[in-house]
Amino acid sequence: MIEDIENQRVPKGRIDLVGFGRLGLRTGINLIQVHRGGPKEIVAFDGQKISGSDVIFTLLGGEIGEYKTDFLKRICTHDEDYRNVVSVPEYITEDNIDLIKGDVVVIEIAGGNTIPMAAKIIKHAKSIGAKTISTGGIFGYGNEEITVKDISEYKDNPAVDELKKEGILEDHLIVSTNKLLRDHEPITPYTLDEVSKVITKTALRLLDGKDD
Repeated sequence: MIEDIENQRVPKGRIDLVGFGRLGLRTGINLIQVHRGGPKEIVAFDGQKISGSDVIFTLLGGEIGEYKTDFLKRICTHDEDYRNVVSVPEYITEDNIDLIKGDVVVIEIAGGNTIPMAAKIIKHAKSIGAKTISTGGIFGYGNEEITVKDISEYKDNPAVDELKKEGILEDHLIVSTNKLLRDHEPITPYTLDEVSKVITKTALRLLDGKDD
């Protein structure tokens, strides 16, 4: 009986990681380690290569000049029939947005005004029936409370407000420390570790159809 139950807990479905920087890497590593469940396929999208400032990548064996998404594929040592990582070393744009086909789409893009593109990605994901998660400010020293709520529940968060202006009003989850650039606090590795844990757990629950 126990063996039958265990055999039913196999990887299934697909999680797309859009943006694969310091936070995306942590989320990707968490996902490839999930046992007795988790995604069958993880697809990582990012056109950036590893540079000398990407310390978390180089500490873990990434090579300068290697595509960040290729690095995740390289360190995933599972048999591809069990769990497959697909590297897409491209930025998502309006021209290639149809590449996003996951059951759960996690948006972790940063730098500059990323909100209009994030909104387009969310709308596309919704059109194919995917569940979506993004961040709404993850600054902080590492002891902040991390919230995960539907976008409709957030108040007085400028990053979230901008996403609402783009037409994303409900049925989209935001993970946030509620600290933004205006708060003049850093983004520490401790904060990234904790945020990635929350994102991973949330993505897995959505993949399993558990929205609560």
